[in-house]
Amino acid sequence: MSRKAIVIGSGFGGLSLAIRLQAAGLEVTLLEKRSLIGGRAYRLEDSGYVFDMGPSLITAPEIIDSVFRAGGKRLTDYVDLVPLDPYYRIYFHDGTHIDYVGDLERMRAQMARFDEGDAANLGSFLAKTRPIYDAIIADRLGSRPFDTIQSMVRFLPTVLRLGAFLPVTTFVNRFFEDFRHRFIFSFHPLFVGGNPFKTPSIYLMIPYLEREGGVWFTRGGMYSVVEAMGRLFTELGGTIETEAEVTEIVCENGRAVGVTTADARYPADVVVSNADPGHTYSKLVAAEHRSHWNDRRLAEQDWSMSCVLLFIGTRRQYPKLEHHTLILTERYKGLLADIFEAKLLPEDFSMYLHAPTRTDPTMAPPGCESMYVLIPVANKRSGIDWSQMGPRFADKVIDFLEEWGLDELREKMDVLHVFTPDDFEKELNATWGNAFAIEPKLFQTAWFRPQNRSEDVKGLYLVGAGTHPGAGVPGVILSAETTYGCVAQDLGLDDQWNWDEPATVALPAELQAQVLSALT
Repeated sequence: MSRKAIVIGSGFGGLSLAIRLQAAGLEVTLLEKRSLIGGRAYRLEDSGYVFDMGPSLITAPEIIDSVFRAGGKRLTDYVDLVPLDPYYRIYFHDGTHIDYVGDLERMRAQMARFDEGDAANLGSFLAKTRPIYDAIIADRLGSRPFDTIQSMVRFLPTVLRLGAFLPVTTFVNRFFEDFRHRFIFSFHPLFVGGNPFKTPSIYLMIPYLEREGGVWFTRGGMYSVVEAMGRLFTELGGTIETEAEVTEIVCENGRAVGVTTADARYPADVVVSNADPGHTYSKLVAAEHRSHWNDRRLAEQDWSMSCVLLFIGTRRQYPKLEHHTLILTERYKGLLADIFEAKLLPEDFSMYLHAPTRTDPTMAPPGCESMYVLIPVANKRSGIDWSQMGPRFADKVIDFLEEWGLDELREKMDVLHVFTPDDFEKELNATWGNAFAIEPKLFQTAWFRPQNRSEDVKGLYLVGAGTHPGAGVPGVILSAETTYGCVAQDLGLDDQWNWDEPATVALPAELQAQVLSALT
């Protein structure tokens, strides 16, 4: 008889793992709380305007393609990839802007306008970040579990050798002097919920990932990738049930044996949660089954910042916007300290705009613009009442955008939807309304994160932004590869998932013992 697997949640991580498990011969049922699959990568449609509600770009398409190849297909069998140039346009507080592009000479020419020394240092910076990319992506450390302290100790020589334990901004500032260049090469941790002044430089593999593989979009929006994954999964024989929120992971004798919803019980040999790990452990697994991820440990975790999202449809277009545009306030470190540490709502803000109609006009009525505006804000530990603040904050953002140069924005607006930390909590079961699960700090990375193979319950596995290696589309898809390897190893599905050998050169035995003692 076929072994049964249940996957809770249908974000990119859950879909990727469901495809891999189904292709390996398990009988997989994917249970989704909402009416459509996608998790954070949801779609909103209103009056002919189409919005991606989460991820807005693809980096490293080969990582997504690996999921399709596991199912005997290719990504390009299902979607039409479009390269973006520039990757982003970044407007600074003084009115200057830089188009962030993959072509090194174009980047150097733009940088030289502000600091010729910075332009000359670009090659040295990339040479220093290349080994970080090689370790995480090329050497596949991002798709190996770090579920023992020994695995963390074996990884330390690489971290120390690369300087990857340093905060991102510390690493970047050694190469660049101009504030524009320091921002351009350090902001990427914000895409995975991290503060660049706290996030370790291991995450500098993200800008190199962009440079190595480009930045892409898919016609019809990022949701077309979600639809393609759902289609492949069902073609392989998998089952998707929407509006089926899981209320409990059933555990017996220390093992997960199934899940329940409001209407049914689903027995399973394997249970995988793509839900937020805080929700998984605090709401779905009874306290008596959680010695490691008990309520006290969960309360001690630092969860990522949240976001306010404005989904705007307008009857006119704004050529000043590129497909991706960042508009920055003068403050950088102070603003992030307000959001991540003090958990305040500052008077100023920086924002990220996604205008897919620059690339795909079909995402809005003819001559119109579909855009979403993302503003990082503190998670709900701030105590902000978003039921009251949400509308006022949205008005403030619209006023700012009109003054900045989006003329007649309010007058020409057909559609406005506002998504706040309350919605992250309610719609996505995100602890404290976080946007990217657990914050990627040094001591919340790799072994320190909730593991892909549950530390508490046999037969329970995690996938997605909250486990190793972390958030972002490449990260959650690599997490699915890691989690699949854990399941394959535990069930004896194949023999290629052998992680007994060290991932890197080991520390000398005496030093390894000292580090092990310090970590514990």
